[in-house]
Amino acid sequence: MEEALNSTIDPACLQEPPLAIDVIKQLDLFGLCLYSMLTFMSCISLLLYLEQCVYIYKKLPYPKKSTIIWINGAAPVIATMACFGMWIPRAVMFTDMTSNCYFAVVVYKVLVLMIEEFGGSDVFLKRFSGETFKISTGPCCCCCLCLPRVPMSRRMFFLLKMGALQYAILKTVLTVLAIILWTNGNFDLSDLEITGTAIWINPFIGVLTIISLWPLAIVFMNTNSHLRSLNIVPKYAMYQLILVLSQLQTSIINILALDGTITCAPPFSSQARGSMLSQQMMIMEMFIITLITRFLYRRTYDTLPSEAHDNDHNARALVEHDV
Repeated sequence: MEEALNSTIDPACLQEPPLAIDVIKQLDLFGLCLYSMLTFMSCISLLLYLEQCVYIYKKLPYPKKSTIIWINGAAPVIATMACFGMWIPRAVMFTDMTSNCYFAVVVYKVLVLMIEEFGGSDVFLKRFSGETFKISTGPCCCCCLCLPRVPMSRRMFFLLKMGALQYAILKTVLTVLAIILWTNGNFDLSDLEITGTAIWINPFIGVLTIISLWPLAIVFMNTNSHLRSLNIVPKYAMYQLILVLSQLQTSIINILALDGTITCAPPFSSQARGSMLSQQMMIMEMFIITLITRFLYRRTYDTLPSEAHDNDHNARALVEHDV
């Protein structure tokens, strides 16, 4: 029966993703216009980012400028890699892994940015030392409201930074390991057997991702009231949106392709077609995010007031309220 079923399937649906030249040959007028438009959008995203880098390098002091350059590059880098993956389907695994490794560094850089907005690690510790931080935040403990508040200390600060940094390091290491195993035929995303390496590596990366997002959520939830004048909320929202689109959306599409919900369309197999749709959606989404982040980070913000100024302002407001 299995042989009969296989005989009804187009042989192209069981093959590897097509070569770039095969993709170009099968494009009709609509497909050519679509690919050209998406390529144009990814090029514009990259050019806008390069121009933004020059602006940031000239206008902002070190080390904040390097941090912001890293964060601003998330959407353009993902869009550029998606464009390569769209034109060269057999390179999708490499382009996706490159994007994911870059974004793993961005996760850590977002935490560094929030700290640098206060003046750096020493100023952050001086300002919040002894204050209790709420740790019942997502994605790990948003439902654990009974968790006690933890006082900020140098040890707590170190753990928060290490929690975000481990993802940038281990994600890169596991990506290199996956590529090495793939060259030997031991790593296949479609192999969901318990003996396959993908079924072990990918869930472990998921756990590392959740662990790395927790420190960012803790710092953001406890300090965003001080940083609202710097538009930290929309900046954090853009980072979260990139996370959802580049990780969750791609995973959902891949699952639908493996399940057969996304059908085969020769010369693309179900999995290759799912990857192609994911790349095309990613280019459009990252183009829009590039425009928004350009607006957010190109604005000039006033220097964050000191703790003494905040206390004086709060005391004055309290006196006026009492009067």
